[in-house]
Amino acid sequence: MPQYQTWEEFSRVAEKLYLADPVKACVVLKYRHSDGNLCIKVTDDLVCLVYRTDQAQDVKKIEKFHSQLMRLMVAKESRSAAMETD
Repeated sequence: MPQYQTWEEFSRVAEKLYLADPVKACVVLKYRHSDGNLCIKVTDDLVCLVYRTDQAQDVKKIEKFHSQLMRLMVAKESRSAAMETD
């Protein structure tokens, strides 16, 4: 399970992983209060990508990335639902 050191590299690879197969992709956010660490994991059951941070500015980046993925999920769902009704 590769753990990325830079946010830019992780976000680029994670977005590609999601776009390759949105149905299989899974995104997990985990916060450990005792360590003050936030971990984001993106997986498709074959590849697992992990990024951990304890920096406040990285938390904002993770929040923005997570909301971007949520928008992609909603957009894909609405397109496929529209195709099914036609």
